[in-house]
Amino acid sequence: MPATNVFRRSLAVIAALPLLTLAACGYGSEAKDDNTAKIAAGAKKTDGLDTVRIGYFGNLTHATALVGVQKGFFQKELGATEVKPAIFNAGPSEIEALNSGSIDIGWIGPSPAINGYTKSGGQSLKIVGGSASGGVKLVVNPKKIKSLKDVKGKKIATPQLGNTQDVAFLNWAADQGWKVDAQSGTGDVTVVRTDNKITPDAYASGSIDGAWVPEPTASKLVAEGAKVLLDESALWPDKRFVITNIIVRQGFLKDHPKAVEAVLKAAVETNKWINANPDAAKAAANKRLETDSGKALPAKVLDPAWKSIQFTDDPLAATLGTEAAHAVRAGLLEKPDLKGIYDLTILNKVLKAAGRSPVDAAGLGTN
Repeated sequence: MPATNVFRRSLAVIAALPLLTLAACGYGSEAKDDNTAKIAAGAKKTDGLDTVRIGYFGNLTHATALVGVQKGFFQKELGATEVKPAIFNAGPSEIEALNSGSIDIGWIGPSPAINGYTKSGGQSLKIVGGSASGGVKLVVNPKKIKSLKDVKGKKIATPQLGNTQDVAFLNWAADQGWKVDAQSGTGDVTVVRTDNKITPDAYASGSIDGAWVPEPTASKLVAEGAKVLLDESALWPDKRFVITNIIVRQGFLKDHPKAVEAVLKAAVETNKWINANPDAAKAAANKRLETDSGKALPAKVLDPAWKSIQFTDDPLAATLGTEAAHAVRAGLLEKPDLKGIYDLTILNKVLKAAGRSPVDAAGLGTN
């Protein structure tokens, strides 16, 4: 079977995974309204819009969105245009929601963004900003795995077939000289595709020996007795690689650039506040997680997870191209044409107004 068909079939399976069980709203789950952000008296609508619908995951790697909603940064910039958050559990579902018009803007990982862009022939989305780097680790059972070479022959979980961490682990395994069939996950190491929500239980039962996963799942495993064997950031230049970007539906970008600018301005302000107030930001993100899912993270999970994530407005475009190359190498994707996937015009306008330097699209921009 051609690699492209394998990748598409895997993404169809991923898209069928259950979403967070909040109030159902089509493709995602509508965030609960805790009245955190009030519309200021006398505020005016942005671009004449009643609402702007923002999608994100209940992950700490999406903390820009979590904190921005919780602290009212988005609502402040959008004036009387109401922020409508929606929470997703899988990237393909968020891309589907974006394509259908169920959301306008979203926080998402690199692999779903690459796939959404290429499958649509470059018509679906644009990456308009960065959000986070890092926050991904290989954690293992220290009784079974004491060194990196001991990973060979073991069962290692990744979140989904073809997702960002799955691709990263397959690429790392190839660098070790190990052979793994990307589709089945069998070979010199066994890749077990397991939803992040149940990975800690799989580890506790002994059905996996470790996992290559994002935060807070990695720290949840450590709380179960696992050991961090490798932080993925160690594999990248300057220890920086994209884990979360901001995407927008192209039609929305064309018709409502002022609304996109308001969201990006809020994202930049949120990241500035997060980096200046890490403890308060961590608490705000956890409060939003509790509001959205009904459960906050305990300190033993929250604290180490938060430390491993960097929040940045730079989309780290060069690393997106590298991650796409890793997917091609793994046999999960044919070489994609990513030219034009970025439109950083509005972000750089916002950064210039804030006295900041522009960010670069690494040759993958619209201009």
